[in-house]
Amino acid sequence: MNPIIETIKLTKKYKMGEETIFAVNNVDLSVAPGEFIAIVGPSGAGKSTLLNLIAGLDQPSSGEVIVDGESLQKKNPDEFSMHRRNMVGMIFQSFNLITSMNALENVELPLVFSGIGINERKERANEVLLSVGLEKRLLHKPTELSGGEQQRVAIARAIVNQPRILLADEPTGNLDSETSLEIIKLLYELNQKMSKTIITVTHDEKIITSFATRVNFMLDGKIIDKTCLPSGRDEN
Repeated sequence: MNPIIETIKLTKKYKMGEETIFAVNNVDLSVAPGEFIAIVGPSGAGKSTLLNLIAGLDQPSSGEVIVDGESLQKKNPDEFSMHRRNMVGMIFQSFNLITSMNALENVELPLVFSGIGINERKERANEVLLSVGLEKRLLHKPTELSGGEQQRVAIARAIVNQPRILLADEPTGNLDSETSLEIIKLLYELNQKMSKTIITVTHDEKIITSFATRVNFMLDGKIIDKTCLPSGRDEN
């Protein structure tokens, strides 16, 4: 099976005075369709930078990101925008919801940018919010929602354009342990029932031990270990 995501000698470096800092250093990574991968490591290891390079939110200093057989570095600006809009859904630790908009409007926003008509986008946004268990919170603004509910809105927003890939940067970082487990189970359900390929940056042991198919350990911008986990994982 061909990988859906592949990085080849991927490098991102910065100049700090006379020093060169390698945020991502010569990383080779291959992700099969339908995998649920966790990337772990200490702060500053390069985990979020790697995620941003795969998402197309940042450009590498050298190397290549190949998604679904196509190099991001060879795409023109319009193709690059299509990749970010339709192939990849992003989920962040801080939710990144627009506080002046209610849940339905927040989820509709990617569809507005995709040029979807008002009736269809309301129907699709309503459908994905129902799928993440927020049927009674559609018209509530972020300040009226709990942290877990806000993250569910963010997940609904990430999947409303039906991307094949979900990239989650510490999706449970601002949540208590019980709510974290609910969010992890929701991501696992998207992986299992909707065949979403998921890469998550995390420190949450529940993801590592119960849900991820593989763990990549990063240190100093490099992947130093890749651990495959058993297929029979405990969801409890």
